[in-house]
Amino acid sequence: MKKQLYEAIQYPDEAFPYIMYTHTNHGSVPLGRGVNDLHWHEELQMTLVTKGKLTIQINGIDYDLSAGQAIFINKSVLHIVTRLSHDGEYVSFNFPEKLLAFYSDSAMERNYVLPYTNSYLLSLEIKGDAAWEHEILQILYDMKKEFEWKKNWGWQYEISIKTVKLWLILISNISLPSEEASKHSRLQQERLQLMLSFIHQNYTNNLTLKEIADAAHLSVSECTRGFKKSIHITPYDYLIKYRIKKSCELLASTEYAITEIARRVGFNHVNHFIQSFKKHRGLTPKEFRSSSSSIF
Repeated sequence: MKKQLYEAIQYPDEAFPYIMYTHTNHGSVPLGRGVNDLHWHEELQMTLVTKGKLTIQINGIDYDLSAGQAIFINKSVLHIVTRLSHDGEYVSFNFPEKLLAFYSDSAMERNYVLPYTNSYLLSLEIKGDAAWEHEILQILYDMKKEFEWKKNWGWQYEISIKTVKLWLILISNISLPSEEASKHSRLQQERLQLMLSFIHQNYTNNLTLKEIADAAHLSVSECTRGFKKSIHITPYDYLIKYRIKKSCELLASTEYAITEIARRVGFNHVNHFIQSFKKHRGLTPKEFRSSSSSIF
């Protein structure tokens, strides 16, 4: 099954839709979307850096965070951790916006949730410079402990109360952008997601730039401009980069010949595959396969 941009989060308890992931360069616990894995989900997310440093790209903008700093990521926003220091670690809290509303069509939902989650507010850095930021960071550390410790009676209430308090602090200290800017940004985001999803689903085929643009009903020039603006790379370069990523998975997990792997990830000529692989990874596919320390 091909990996998609959309992440359907699997909660440990569906009756309490809340999860905390712990991410390092070696993987995620529980299993989830980790480092160098572009994705989006319907849940809101708070990411707290607990060790080292990371760079996270959200809607094409890079944010550099150090241990003790955090970032809020709105629902349905494309994001990817592009760099994590060798000893780095971060935790991600994911939960649906309905948790903040108490019940459907409540005054809280109408006044304090949907105006923000449906807005242009894509992300917000929380570095601890202001007193309210420091308060949010402390709440995040407290929630981390709640998830790690033995879950006592009523722990779901403890997490929910802390999350609602965190949200109220956050929205009390920000202002919303204009509705016009919001609509334009969301439209750009949706178009990019359509094109990226098309690449992820069809990378094994001999794709053309026009086919990628058609996936979002755009011209070729608009498609290229959208990619460069949002993720700082051309559609073709993204396609090659994604093919290389998929080839790494096959090199590490199968015994297919290099020629067969090149064919399976969409390269017509094995020499083009080897040259592209070396350009992106700094070593040949054969060298990558023989390296037991390879992390993709």
